[in-house]
Amino acid sequence: MKHLLTLADLSGADIEAMLALAEAPPAPLLTGKGAALYFEKPSARTRNSMELAVHQLGGHPIYLTAGELGIGTRESVEDVARTLACYHGVICARVFDHGLLQALAAASPVPVVNMLSGTDHPLQGLADLLTIKQLCGRIEGVKVAYVGDGDNNVARSLAQGCAALGAELTIVAPEGYQLSDAPAGVVQTADQAAVAGADVVYSDVFVSMGQDSETEKRMADLAAYQVNEALIARAPDAWFLHCLPARRGEEVTAGVIDGPRSAIWRQAENRMHTARGALMWLLQQD
Repeated sequence: MKHLLTLADLSGADIEAMLALAEAPPAPLLTGKGAALYFEKPSARTRNSMELAVHQLGGHPIYLTAGELGIGTRESVEDVARTLACYHGVICARVFDHGLLQALAAASPVPVVNMLSGTDHPLQGLADLLTIKQLCGRIEGVKVAYVGDGDNNVARSLAQGCAALGAELTIVAPEGYQLSDAPAGVVQTADQAAVAGADVVYSDVFVSMGQDSETEKRMADLAAYQVNEALIARAPDAWFLHCLPARRGEEVTAGVIDGPRSAIWRQAENRMHTARGALMWLLQQD
């Protein structure tokens, strides 16, 4: 059984196949079936993109919360996985603990998809790669500069995808905010001058969900890594990407995120297309 828990589990050919399916006509692979969408964290893009992707494949998405399932309290992870598989062709989960996804996948007779965990965000990574391909005409050899907090789930999945498909990723972040398990070939530096010559500049919030107690320290540590007009001038032809939600005036200025080289809305739309492509690939493997 194939699952999508992290892009690190996939080959470059697997990722390319998902991206190709994202741009292909939808196949009715979920006709007459449900899709369990389990959310421990709220979401705008993930819920909307996944529900529509399931619908486009002929399935019926069911939104589930922690209170409804009671995983690990009212019922074991294994029993929840087997129960959901009685009704659904796929189980998708947005969770705090990546280990919960691994436990679901170990017990589930249907594909399990990571809609976000504390360590990985593969669906965002796929959308990022598809957007880069559409903007630059290729992925291999494209120079991507990720600026800001580089040790999070978005940066990790982007790094895994770039490494698999040959993009040249540089994480520009101060010490303590660089990716702790960067794949081979990913460059990390604290020097903002490394943005020069980038084809794509990528940013994410300085304070992610669940890090509110660290707000003051993070804002101070990362203030110099704001993507603003001065920084983007080092790469004047670069496209700007952001996984959203964004905080204008913190990690990025309004002038950059709303500017003519910003592709954030195409990137957001691609969350739906790549979710559909990933589901098609998994269900065809099944």
